[in-house]
Amino acid sequence: MTERDRTAALRAVGTMSGTSLDGVDAAEVVTDGERIIAFGPTAYRPYSTGEREVLRAALGCWPGEPGVDAAAAIVERAHAELLARFGAAELIGFHGQTLAHDPRGRTGPRRTHQAGNGAHLARALGRPVVWDFRSSDVEMGGEGAPLAPFFHFACAKWAGLTAPVAFLNLGGVGNVTWVDPRRPGPEAAGAVLAFDTGPANAPINDLMMRRLGRERDEDGALAASGRIDAPVLNRFLSNPYFRRMPPKSLDRNDFHDLLRRVEGLSDADAAATLTACAAASVTAGFEHFPEPAQAVYVTGGGRLNATMMGEIAQRCALPVAPVEDLGLDGDMLEAQAFAYLAVRVTRGLPTSGPTTTGVPALIGGGQISTPH
Repeated sequence: MTERDRTAALRAVGTMSGTSLDGVDAAEVVTDGERIIAFGPTAYRPYSTGEREVLRAALGCWPGEPGVDAAAAIVERAHAELLARFGAAELIGFHGQTLAHDPRGRTGPRRTHQAGNGAHLARALGRPVVWDFRSSDVEMGGEGAPLAPFFHFACAKWAGLTAPVAFLNLGGVGNVTWVDPRRPGPEAAGAVLAFDTGPANAPINDLMMRRLGRERDEDGALAASGRIDAPVLNRFLSNPYFRRMPPKSLDRNDFHDLLRRVEGLSDADAAATLTACAAASVTAGFEHFPEPAQAVYVTGGGRLNATMMGEIAQRCALPVAPVEDLGLDGDMLEAQAFAYLAVRVTRGLPTSGPTTTGVPALIGGGQISTPH
């Protein structure tokens, strides 16, 4: 590392608690907010069954509504326990737990809600915390999501890629970033395009929990044994969301009726149909790319679902591989993204723009809270 790197780089740890409600990821990144200099240690803290029930009960709720304070307390406690393991980190990027997201103002003012207060964490951990990454983007007219695209661009540069590729995150909700690493930076014209593709693991996980008391369809085995219900799939794909031009984003509950539509199906057929819906929504999104991607690199829990990965590959006729093929960590990429974004916030660099969230101009989000 050069002397400039030592001066410019920060050791930051980012966290992510996603819509799957499984737990909290934390990962360290050494970065100057532009280049990835090194990846550091990672850790995971699962939510207990009881904690998950409290969080699930608060989904769709806004500050001040019943259950929100209890959910926030769980989020803060879990993060504090996990982040205490990262004693060398100089800065923390705290995403919080998304409970509600309405950037288009369908239920009131444009708003987004991530439970957890970064000021509380800063005092508890004695280190500065960057948090509330999404609110300013939404207030300025953006979708507030997805926020990882600028980091995906940095990952493509770090991996030495030289042609357009797609980074696909299959969490509770799916999102994709088209990246052209030939551009000088993520802010440059034509460098990135990002948007939410549709529901991914969330409906499948909800189905498994409700019917079988299991957290997920391990490796997509149940889906592989079932048959896809074509009428349900076709009705799902007729949703106007898939025809909307990106950038665009979703809340976890935007397709809440999907589970109801598979109520009459067997467990296997329901799992197969929900998996097909996720895969089909992903590949429908590829039609919006400025030019074809040469490969699709998948992060998030969905990359471990062989049935879903196979469905996507079959539908798009592109190489589809986990991000581990690039030397990245598919379990921790989103947490790493918020470490990277935290450094960008402290440096006054933008974290989103017109082609990622639809915000009218490049904008840097996030509050910075110090221990005092």
